[in-house]
Amino acid sequence: MTILHQIDPIALQLPQVGAFHPSVHWYGVMYLLAFGVAWLLGRSRIRAGRLPGVDVEQFGDLLFYGILGVILGGRIGYVLFYAFGDLLQNPLMLFKVWDGGMSFHGGLLGVLVAAWWWTRRQGLHFFDVMDFVAPWVPPGLGFGRIGNYIGAELWGKYTQAGWGVVFPTDPVFRGWSAERLQSEFATGALDQFARHPSQLYQAFLEGLVMFAVLWWYSRKPRPRYAVSGLFALLYGVFRFVVEFVRVPDAELGYLAFGWLTMGQVLSLPLIALGLFLLWKSRSAPTLQPAPPAAAVDTK
Repeated sequence: MTILHQIDPIALQLPQVGAFHPSVHWYGVMYLLAFGVAWLLGRSRIRAGRLPGVDVEQFGDLLFYGILGVILGGRIGYVLFYAFGDLLQNPLMLFKVWDGGMSFHGGLLGVLVAAWWWTRRQGLHFFDVMDFVAPWVPPGLGFGRIGNYIGAELWGKYTQAGWGVVFPTDPVFRGWSAERLQSEFATGALDQFARHPSQLYQAFLEGLVMFAVLWWYSRKPRPRYAVSGLFALLYGVFRFVVEFVRVPDAELGYLAFGWLTMGQVLSLPLIALGLFLLWKSRSAPTLQPAPPAAAVDTK
């Protein structure tokens, strides 16, 4: 059944302060949920001794650096990958995070840099840390895609599949009032403008499926590189596939062949990296969990 998207992207409207109208957007709430779940899942793995020599307090530092990497890397990556022309015209747009625009691939690079910095200070192997981190990242990806859906952004192509969503942000409806949208939708006149809810496809694949697979796979000690490799491979494949029904960024369009998108181009290196890491893991050592007493926070 076709659905009319009618979700208010603002979760909480705060009292006005002068000319300032503060509000809390659902997208921001999704980020808080993502970081909160990451803290809970990561702490449970620390207490289980899955990163020997690291306690809960040190894990808190790792998560803090990771959060900075996600935010800074995600924003910088979006501007460089998808809005570089706008950056050249107005360099200050890099800081206009309230206008939206975050890139997973940029956020991933930011996390890698942050984790590398933390790993050096702890004297650990980088991929032991990445294997530890990978299983609790997918829920955050899922929450982020749900935030995209609530904000009616990054939608898919038109579909007559029967489960499409009519998004009021579609350029076709520019200038339409909510009342007009509802009345026209009730007659079935807008069914032809129903789109794939590609955000929900990604939330399911990148969030739920990836989490289930990685959490199950990492329950037993695996060779170094294996968990990280599986994460990179799964994300790259899932993102590449969903891009076929997702509308490319208006600033870029299709890059080649009438179907290749920037998201697919950026996912290909992840697929290659995932395959390489899985191959490399075949001859790598396996990090064994520390005794429970060494991993429990005693504070």
